Amino acid sequence: MTRSFNTKSNNLKSAALALAVLIAGVAQASAGSGPTMQEKMACHADAATFCSQFVGKAPQMRACLEQNKAKLSAPCRAVVEAHGG
Repeated sequence: MTRSFNTKSNNLKSAALALAVLIAGVAQASAGSGPTMQEKMACHADAATFCSQFVGKAPQMRACLEQNKAKLSAPCRAVVEAHGG
């Protein structure tokens, strides 16, 4: 059971990191300014729930979040839309 918890915890951390990199890349390309910590954290749970298979693959993560936009939490949806999604 501990191993399963550690794996899940590591996946969530990896998803958060991938999302932070994704948002930073999107922000740099579209707005020229980096996302705030609040923006990064707004999509943490949604990325883990809907797009965990794309951890470390920023273009696929972005596409996945955009594809699942209707299912995202309101704060994450706002971040995705603000960065061109």
